[in-house]
Amino acid sequence: MRQFGLRHQCAFGALACALALTPAIAQAQDTTTASSEDADLIDNADIDSGNVIIVRAQGRDQALSDVPVAVSAVSGEMLEKSGVSDIRDLNQVAPSLLVSSTGNEANGSARIRGIGTVGDNPGLESSVAVFVDGVYRSRSGNALSELGPLDRVEILRGPQGTLGGRNSSAGLINIYTAPPEFEFSGYGAFTYGNYDAIKVEGGINAPLGDTVAARIDGVYFERDGFYNDVVNDVRINDRDRYLVRGQLLFEPTSDLSIRLVGDYSKKDEACCAATFVQPEFAPLARVSPGLDSFARPNGGPALTSTDNPIVPILLGLGQDPRALTQSTFNRDIYVTPGRTYQGETEDWGISGEVNWDFGDVTLTSITGYRQYSNTQASDTDYTQVDLLYRAPGPDAGAREFKTFTQELRLNGTAFNDTLDWLVGAYYANEKLETRDNLRFGNDYGTFANCRIVLAINPALANPSADNCLGANVAALTGANGGAGAFGVATPLIIAGMNNLAQVRDIGSTGDRYNQTSENFAVFTHNIVHVTDTVDLTLGLRYTNETKDFRAAFSNDNVFCPQSRALLDGLLSVPSLAGLAGGLISLSCQGNSTAELDGVTLADTRDEDEFTGTAILSWKPDPDWLVYGSFSKGYKAGGFNLDRSALAVPVAFDAATLNPTALQFDAETVDAFEVGVKYAARDWGFSIAGFRQEFSNFQLNTFNGSVFLVQNINGCDSDLGGADRDADGTTGACAADNVAPGVIAQGFEFEASLSPIRDLTMTMGVTYSDTSYEDNLVGQDNGSPLDPALRLLPGDNLSNAPEVTATASLSWTPPIGNSGLSGLFFINARTTDDYNTGSDLLHGKEQDAYTIVNGRIGITGPDRRWGVELWANNLFDVDYTQVAFNTPFVAPQQTYSAFLAEPRTYGITVRAGF
Repeated sequence: MRQFGLRHQCAFGALACALALTPAIAQAQDTTTASSEDADLIDNADIDSGNVIIVRAQGRDQALSDVPVAVSAVSGEMLEKSGVSDIRDLNQVAPSLLVSSTGNEANGSARIRGIGTVGDNPGLESSVAVFVDGVYRSRSGNALSELGPLDRVEILRGPQGTLGGRNSSAGLINIYTAPPEFEFSGYGAFTYGNYDAIKVEGGINAPLGDTVAARIDGVYFERDGFYNDVVNDVRINDRDRYLVRGQLLFEPTSDLSIRLVGDYSKKDEACCAATFVQPEFAPLARVSPGLDSFARPNGGPALTSTDNPIVPILLGLGQDPRALTQSTFNRDIYVTPGRTYQGETEDWGISGEVNWDFGDVTLTSITGYRQYSNTQASDTDYTQVDLLYRAPGPDAGAREFKTFTQELRLNGTAFNDTLDWLVGAYYANEKLETRDNLRFGNDYGTFANCRIVLAINPALANPSADNCLGANVAALTGANGGAGAFGVATPLIIAGMNNLAQVRDIGSTGDRYNQTSENFAVFTHNIVHVTDTVDLTLGLRYTNETKDFRAAFSNDNVFCPQSRALLDGLLSVPSLAGLAGGLISLSCQGNSTAELDGVTLADTRDEDEFTGTAILSWKPDPDWLVYGSFSKGYKAGGFNLDRSALAVPVAFDAATLNPTALQFDAETVDAFEVGVKYAARDWGFSIAGFRQEFSNFQLNTFNGSVFLVQNINGCDSDLGGADRDADGTTGACAADNVAPGVIAQGFEFEASLSPIRDLTMTMGVTYSDTSYEDNLVGQDNGSPLDPALRLLPGDNLSNAPEVTATASLSWTPPIGNSGLSGLFFINARTTDDYNTGSDLLHGKEQDAYTIVNGRIGITGPDRRWGVELWANNLFDVDYTQVAFNTPFVAPQQTYSAFLAEPRTYGITVRAGF
């Protein structure tokens, strides 16, 4: 993963040939009309240019070229040309950003510089916070929906631990929607594309007198799915969604502005299917020596071949062999008959922003209330064998957020403008409820027994029998001259297998987790103008976070406690402990047990943290800015909303459950950055070098059976490889020697060039070595790393390519004197190799790839109408979002993958007045 070979050079060569240049600093070259306040900033900006980009990265409006932080600004016009409709589309215009989704779009994750929240657990907050019109979205996946017309997007890179809003350890995405204006206008657009895509957009803006303006926008989008469910004859990963947003702007005086926003969106879609990973895509997706998934394969057959002992079991239980032999990117899927991926998402909210200037002080108040709900049914094992499922309904992997936020800021100047001061406070109350009805399928008991038989003697496996033995049970009872294969324990083992065979269509009948979070913070951010060219910025924030947790379980798996009663006595027999433990674990997988039925748990955690920043910047010339900074960031700890973390099944005791086992600690980061920015009339660039050191890094990974949540730290002592073995008791570190466990370091380069009025080119390159330290432990007390993570030490994080580059070219030439103008737009993103699995298992690698989007068209006078032909993923490049362990398919683990979108294309017709 650390080698930069010929294929990477070819990928970048293709990008260079396609565009010659690549985006990020001045996607806002085509910025929208500035407000009167922005006009003052433009007049006073320290650059020789009419193209000044206004951002709010430091809590007040500033010219981008004067802001000593790493921030990318993308204008609404550039976003429209790029086809951006949700935050995942921002990948194409920001090289340091990667947004992906997994088994549910509500679990979408944003990463900046290779750092982000991993996995499907809403108990973990987002490392990259998302704000829309200044209002926090509870998780970044909540923004994977239509955004409507946008004014701009700001992407702040590195920890954001000082100014308003929630703390974030990796970065922040600020989305600003198009506001009301005091001119009557309207627009409409109709799009038709492949996969029968239909998108209708429209809006109207109207002044309601001299002091009030109103705006309403709407988007409707439907499209067939990218996957074909061969068994149930339906399409999966479709689109059926809409958004309505209304706004009022009230400006009674030049000193007071009040903006009210209300929005509602809904999605009724089937998501998210997956296919088996094959060696033609991931060369290491092969059977490992000794069937050990942690051992690097050395050639060998595919994981989905019959050389993998679990595959004949799948075939014997009805798996269509085509699913196991077709290409990774053949989008035919074979799921259990009658199972569905249907889901529903509702998201709505209201917010108000007040800006009031009185004298030399400006008061800003942002108030927001949002509700978000999502349910998602699934064939959760992603095979045709019925192992695990969520039935559609109100408890199908449900999550609901109710969030109230209030931010207050006071900003002004003092000491003859030597000090630009800002103080503020922030409050958030978030109520989270998750509900789940995850159940074992009709084939689970037999399949699980076959795993046991494979461990005993693969020749005895008979998947046509409920206990996977049938008549072959005689080989166990008659072994050793009739004494039995396991001596006097043989009847107990066989009884345990017969008990396991009954674990079918059983499990959760409605688990419920509730978490109430209260966040209070006060902060200050001050810019001291030491001289006319030197500024010292000092910021400090105090945060208090309280989380109250409650859980109530409902479960009908009575065969788990029966398994425990049968086999607990064998756990103390060394020769039988492994087999007895395996039977108990498979009968009680994920602590799905009737022993929890009616059980409730409660816990609370409270934490305080000081974070802040210090920046020294210098403008040796009006066009230049040089800066160096230190910042400390923080992401709150919380609760793992998953009963599997309560205890391992063999040690589970419902009478002694301790909910503190579900807690994980806050993540902190120390970040260092130096940078240079240059902005002139026709071109500009920025370059930043960074190093970020993460302690208690929060990792969520799926091990094929359950999700693991663990803090990751480093150790200054050499652990001698004890963190890389299968023994979970070795590899501890003295608490005094615990150090940061994740380091992200590298540089970012962004540039723009506009040699003539109608031509703009942008480019951006990010090099980020985001990797785990060589010696790793779990919590900051030095406890050992979980053995499921033993491939992490010394390697790159998942979904953290070392090199990423983006580029765009926009040309809008006039067509003679007709008043018409043309449009030619193309952008590209090329990405280095990376591993998509958070456990870094071999076979989950994604090779380097380049994605190109394009748009050509013609626009009428004054942009009153336009016709555009467009294509995304123009060259139909195959790549994955995430590869993961196919649930329960072991002992030699197979992998499945959530695929990225194929080529889409179509035509868009626009009109406006």
